[in-house]
Amino acid sequence: MENKDKSPTFHIRTDYTLNKLDENVLPDDPFKLFDNWMHLAINSKIQDPNAFSFSTADKSGQPRSRIVLLRDYSERGFSFFTNYNSSKGKTIEVNPKVCMSFFWPELQQQIRIDGEIVKVSEAESDEYFDSRPKESQLGAWASSQSEVLSSREKLEADFNELQTKYKGKEIPRPQHWGGYLIIPTCFEFWQGRASRLHDRIEYNLDKSGIWIHTRLYP
Repeated sequence: MENKDKSPTFHIRTDYTLNKLDENVLPDDPFKLFDNWMHLAINSKIQDPNAFSFSTADKSGQPRSRIVLLRDYSERGFSFFTNYNSSKGKTIEVNPKVCMSFFWPELQQQIRIDGEIVKVSEAESDEYFDSRPKESQLGAWASSQSEVLSSREKLEADFNELQTKYKGKEIPRPQHWGGYLIIPTCFEFWQGRASRLHDRIEYNLDKSGIWIHTRLYP
């Protein structure tokens, strides 16, 4: 008999059977495995495959997560762009240790990456800002991200005023807006498996700069 006191999530079950993760045939470099999985996610036509949960913790230890979009990656690290005066920007200033997590349920895969974060160069921020649609450029000026907003109408009025101000003109990048680079120290690749016996492979960077991977209990 159904227990009506339980929430609608109580009985949700998914068995994971799409793939496996064998550490004996993995690349030594976790960036290569990340690149393989990202290309698979993109080619699978997943909506926003570059979306990831970005977690920070303030000086009191209070964590906070939000979804942001990965814009570039290489063996330097992983970059995204935002308002430096936002709540995440202020938290980064006091604690540069961060975590990012990708989850692609269609592939039954997840990647967690721990690391430290730094700002990218102003030239890199300028290059990306210049590539954005004009409306997104104006949005960076219109939004005092994370601050209290009196009304939706106020935001739209500010945006319309900026449209008039910069009509037919080049829009400069705000100094409070730019990119961050996450430099990883740990990767964990998770592949869903049947009976909750998931595959979890963790890569850690040793003192000599070599990535070492190990299998974890699910």
